[in-house]
Amino acid sequence: MFPKPIQKSGALASMSYRVALPIALVLWLLPLIAVMLTSIRSMDDINKGNYWGWPEDTQMVENYTQVFTSTAMGDYLLNSLMITLPAVAGAVALSTLAGFALAKYRFSANIWIFALFIGGNFVPFQILMIPVRDLTIAFGLYDTHWALIFFHIAFQAGFCTLFMRNFIVGIPDALIEAARVEGVKEWRIFWYVVLPLVRPALAALAVLVFTFIWNDFFWALVLVQSDEVRPVTAGLSSLQGQWLASWQFMSAGAVVAAIPPVVLFFTMQRHFIAGLTLGATK
Repeated sequence: MFPKPIQKSGALASMSYRVALPIALVLWLLPLIAVMLTSIRSMDDINKGNYWGWPEDTQMVENYTQVFTSTAMGDYLLNSLMITLPAVAGAVALSTLAGFALAKYRFSANIWIFALFIGGNFVPFQILMIPVRDLTIAFGLYDTHWALIFFHIAFQAGFCTLFMRNFIVGIPDALIEAARVEGVKEWRIFWYVVLPLVRPALAALAVLVFTFIWNDFFWALVLVQSDEVRPVTAGLSSLQGQWLASWQFMSAGAVVAAIPPVVLFFTMQRHFIAGLTLGATK
């Protein structure tokens, strides 16, 4: 039913794996390599068509310094943090509460509410563009940080609740019943019993949601107009001039924008992997 491990496969399968893996890895890394090389090129080098070769004149310090001195990259990064951190905290907090209720409480509409959360994940977000934009205008939230914060909390709630509910279901009911017998209130059960047990899942979910929200480009264009609120993903597109595209600055900005999610992943790597594999083994 399941494929055999590569160590137990035949010589042909093992050789094919060893050949295909580095090729796939190089193909996957090619765009990233191109962006990183472009970020240290000079404009003359780009105009000569040297896109893949080593830069004739490396300007790493100059390009990365000019991204912050000549553009609003610093403000874009700050805006992304001001949007992403509250949105991640709100989505994870609400989904953990909802997941606990759906996993451990028995009521008539339980399965239907859970199905509603699942169904929301299959709604194409593009069809929400006009209604969401109109709602933000009606409530005076358009072109503010709160427009993106509230939207991301609402839009991520379905996936996050599904994620957390499936983890909390695995907590033995005997632990919760024992706490109730001792007279512990429901909120304290959630805080002192459930949360410590799902901490790896919380870490994994926080990393995933942080990456989703930080890399969002579509809603940053739909709900934001001014540079004072624009996050880094939408800010990168503004580095492209009307008549001339400074590809070296756009590439340097893209590398800078990719650093926070990468740093977060490696910081939380142990908890992230533990969260994804929680319950996979006994």
